[in-house]
Amino acid sequence: MQWGSDVVASLLRDLDLQYVALVPGSSFRGLHDSIVNHLGNENPQMVVCLHEEHAVTIADGYARVTDKPMAVALHANVGVMHAAMSIYNAWCDRVPMVILGATGPVDAHKRRPWIDWVHTSQDQAAVIRNYIKWDSQPASTEAAVEALLRAHQITTTAPFGPSYICLDVSDQEEKLEREFVLPDATRFLAPELPAPSARATTDLVERIRAARRPVFLMGRMLRGEAEWQRRIELAEATGAAVLTSIHNPSVFPTGHRQHLLPPCGEQRTNAERKLIAEADLIVSFDWMDLAGYLRSCTDQAQSQRPVDCCLVQASLDATLANGWSMDHQALAAVDVNLQVHPDALIEALLHGQEGLASPSDATWNFTGTHWSEKLPDAAPSEVPDRISLGDFALAIRDHATREEDVTFARLPLSWPAAASHFNHPLAYLGKDGGAAVGVGPGHAVGAALALKDSGRLVTAVLGDGDTLMGINALWTAAHMRLPMLIVVANNTSYFNDERHQERVAETRGRPTENKWIGQRITDPVVDICAMAAAQGFDTIGPVTTRAELDAALRAASTTVRAGGRVVIDAAIEEGYANLFGQDG
Repeated sequence: MQWGSDVVASLLRDLDLQYVALVPGSSFRGLHDSIVNHLGNENPQMVVCLHEEHAVTIADGYARVTDKPMAVALHANVGVMHAAMSIYNAWCDRVPMVILGATGPVDAHKRRPWIDWVHTSQDQAAVIRNYIKWDSQPASTEAAVEALLRAHQITTTAPFGPSYICLDVSDQEEKLEREFVLPDATRFLAPELPAPSARATTDLVERIRAARRPVFLMGRMLRGEAEWQRRIELAEATGAAVLTSIHNPSVFPTGHRQHLLPPCGEQRTNAERKLIAEADLIVSFDWMDLAGYLRSCTDQAQSQRPVDCCLVQASLDATLANGWSMDHQALAAVDVNLQVHPDALIEALLHGQEGLASPSDATWNFTGTHWSEKLPDAAPSEVPDRISLGDFALAIRDHATREEDVTFARLPLSWPAAASHFNHPLAYLGKDGGAAVGVGPGHAVGAALALKDSGRLVTAVLGDGDTLMGINALWTAAHMRLPMLIVVANNTSYFNDERHQERVAETRGRPTENKWIGQRITDPVVDICAMAAAQGFDTIGPVTTRAELDAALRAASTTVRAGGRVVIDAAIEEGYANLFGQDG
């Protein structure tokens, strides 16, 4: 290690940060050289992107698969400002990420005229401090070592979230005139997941044992197969009804007999309301927006008129609340509030505990035909040259059931939850937590990077607006030869906002037929296939019928399994599909 940046690069390797996503920038040119010429561009390997937002969303997608951080390098203040929205989204996604920023010389005497001045800020992290876990701007190579060790430890400590270190270009380019020895990075790892006390575990076992109609709300949890199997074991031992959310990655098999209803979507169904009303014990395993969910099920404000049954919350999320962002959601009234990791709680409940089973007169009915086996046929589209929403969703579901090892990196806003088929902890990676825009393509690339040698068929089903905002993230997948499939649900509109304009017009007594103005992506219609081909992808479409979509999915799957990359442009009708209707 001859230069300051050699030390930082070597520590990235010691921390097992295998990739660093970046758009090149002079503020970290020293680190760039060290990764290439000191480490050989391996561990970490540079993941070259076309926009800083994509660098962060790729790292976000990678962490959604692995529960491990990637490194991201952002150029000076302008790079941080470019990436700010994606960093906020990663914060709301609760993913680990080590972001390396950089600044022009802090010592003003060393700055080049103009360019170093406009790329140097007094407190660069202030742009993003409200939605990262920790930041530092070390003033020496020695300080950079401790800052990086701490940033990695903090970001990998549950609940996860991005951390940020701003490196002075002068320190990176310092010639080391002294011997420098890196500490053993394994002595600075994250602590074990917080687990419940023996008293709390025993108390919860007694509550579960006494309950006749327990409900487990399984929310933000780990991606490991061992944790997945423990959740199944706990559900089967207790006889609890299990609900999951389309907002979160898959945490429980949707086809299991105790997954009584489709994953919870944006609107409550009558079946959900009935299930919650009949519950005599609800255990929230870090369910996102617990109070909001229960309010929408019961029409009661959780902070004023809580649900009547016993409510247990297992979550560490309150430790991230800072008052700037409202992503902590409404405050839930709970009877037992456990500041523990939900998977650690499940392990504790199963470990050495007898008598978890609910009474023999428990009333949940797990017999009969499961909801996942009785999906109705979709109604045909009423619009020429458009696929009905139901047909579109069922074609995607057939793709998942036929291939079996599909990983859905994303599903669109219009997705009907009843069409979900999640049989593995990597079957679905969740929505974007911050409801950001243009992040879907980057998430898909990050997932494909994490799963490139796994044999899983990475598939992202994206809206056309999300795709068009981030489509040049796909170039990185082509550049790195990452197998993946993108299916664009293309209604040529920012349709969610059409619904908003319709509601406003109805409220004001104005014509709803004008809702499309300022919303439609037409005149001209954007050629998504041409844009995807420009990024190095094979393309199919536009496809306009269910039969064409089925054929396209089969052909694309063959191409992707052979190592290729495909975008399918599927023309769909407007609206949102609910295959079962309000009865769920």
